[in-house]
Amino acid sequence: MKMPRDLRILLIAYGSFSILPVFFHTNVMVMHLLIIALIWAMVASHWDLIMGYAGVFTFGNVAIYAIGSYASAMLTIQFGISPWLGILSGGGIAAGVGVLLCLPCLRLKGAYVALLTFALHMILAPLLKSDLGRAIGTGGTSGLLTIPQLSIGGYSLGSTGALPWFYVTMGISLASLFAIYKIIHSPWGLAFTAVRDSETLAKCAGVDVYRSKLVVFAITSFFTGVAGALYAHYIGILSTRMLDLDVFLLLMVMQVVGGMGRFPGALLGAIIITFTNVGLRAVGIYRLVILGAIVVALVVFVPKGIMGAILRDKDGDGGPHIPKLSQWFAQRGSAGKMGAEKMG
Repeated sequence: MKMPRDLRILLIAYGSFSILPVFFHTNVMVMHLLIIALIWAMVASHWDLIMGYAGVFTFGNVAIYAIGSYASAMLTIQFGISPWLGILSGGGIAAGVGVLLCLPCLRLKGAYVALLTFALHMILAPLLKSDLGRAIGTGGTSGLLTIPQLSIGGYSLGSTGALPWFYVTMGISLASLFAIYKIIHSPWGLAFTAVRDSETLAKCAGVDVYRSKLVVFAITSFFTGVAGALYAHYIGILSTRMLDLDVFLLLMVMQVVGGMGRFPGALLGAIIITFTNVGLRAVGIYRLVILGAIVVALVVFVPKGIMGAILRDKDGDGGPHIPKLSQWFAQRGSAGKMGAEKMG
């Protein structure tokens, strides 16, 4: 059976990434950027899952990312638990927050969801820096320092250079994006896109709209929290600067460059923008201006992003891996027909 194109591109991208340390293992800066790109790929890809596939315009993913970071760091510092367990716990706490955030969004649509979720982003930094934040262990304005490193077999990853960190991060990142691939090619993926295309028709097809939204919030929040926790243990320090607006904008640009709703476009966007952003630091304050110009040019000339240009469907929509609402009805119809035949 022929391998689907999106899975093939995903494996080629990670396969190519896996050999880069052979050439750059002595270059600390390049290895650092490769690790950061893999972490950003997780965040951007799961943001794309909820926005591009489920059609929920949430702006709270960076806040969820920060919550996962702080949760894992605080648990390992204050309670001395294993950083590996801290990463899973950070993902779990982030998922819980995501579900709670989803509840008031269930009866909202469009811009109202975006405003509500962005409110979490806006209030999180002041909360972390406040006296209440300091009391629960966020470090206040000083942030968190000396966050424990990951270790394998008693050996700290930080003590052996960037190479172990690279392959651990790549493994977690690949597993995270492979989970997205399995989701979008499953009945859940069809349910998400059915809700995105038309909630009314999705309900007529038997889709539980509320449950679908809760599930996509929980899944994306968990993996985004895991990415944040992984970042915390890799960097070793945390501050509320991770909630700055430029981080939010860069993650949005990654999705636009890669192609929203076109897996694994966010992965390609994360790699390109991570290195482009660093390369443009030499121009100072004009960095964001140039990035903005790049986005405008892509929207005009490649409106469906890089993946939209790579993946040319027969109908020319440039996005063959976005399931259509008709597929949901077809699947439901086939299931009903099979059931009738069995009853007959």
